[in-house]
Amino acid sequence: MKSNVGRKPAAGSAGEKERIRLARRGLLVFFSMLLPLSVLGYVLTMKYPIFVLFLMWAPGLSSIFTRLLLHEGIKDISLRFGGRRTWKTLPFVLLFPAVIGLVAYGVAWSTGLVQYVTPDTYIKASPFVTFVSLLLIQMVVGTFVGLIGSVGEELGWRGFMLTRLIDARVPYPMLTSGVIWGIWHLPLMLGGQYYSGPYPVLSVLLFMISVTSFGYMIGRLRLTTGSIWPAFFLHASWNAIIQEVFDSSSKGKNALLWTGESGVFVALALLAAAWVISRMPMRVRKL
Repeated sequence: MKSNVGRKPAAGSAGEKERIRLARRGLLVFFSMLLPLSVLGYVLTMKYPIFVLFLMWAPGLSSIFTRLLLHEGIKDISLRFGGRRTWKTLPFVLLFPAVIGLVAYGVAWSTGLVQYVTPDTYIKASPFVTFVSLLLIQMVVGTFVGLIGSVGEELGWRGFMLTRLIDARVPYPMLTSGVIWGIWHLPLMLGGQYYSGPYPVLSVLLFMISVTSFGYMIGRLRLTTGSIWPAFFLHASWNAIIQEVFDSSSKGKNALLWTGESGVFVALALLAAAWVISRMPMRVRKL
């Protein structure tokens, strides 16, 4: 049986109602799989951090199990590369995290709110050359390595959940998917395993703004290209560039208050970027 997601419903209200019913059923099964897998991932990760990769694959595994259980195909994942539309997103995918980093972390460093330190790497050069070299390495090598985890998440979030939210007629599906994605991270934040500044409640609020805004950016790429590959790459490049370059270069007592995914400047930068992009025309490609 092939999935109905992304296809034109049959003529008449009956076809539309069936599409909504199937999407809601898929979401129900997906979340029933995601919850226990995620709880297991949280427990293992908090005890053995190496299991974070299993946690990152919990959404992907949930979507795969749901497809198998409901006898759905994989066509709606949009694994095709998407041709020129996808290639055109690559500069954005690689540069977007760097631009956000330079703006948000640049403000923090220049104002003295966060201390810039040269990461301890095998590159022996001036601080500027070391930073630029590390940035370029993470843009390319780090992004490809990061696909190991980002593919697991995106198969579930944007490869399954987002399209089902759309078909189920959930209001503001990209916003909703971003909020769910953010809430999924909170157990690790509250457990001290993920970004959390000196004020937990503020950290959670800022993190939700950051993740929801970033989730909108990823979801928009997924829908406008008709391919899941830009989502894979943008998620991976963000983790590689922000976490391995900018976070590694930031120190200080209040570093996590101003920078990082729960930092004031990162949240504001991502929110502003999402607002600007949302003002641009959007054409959804066939999924």
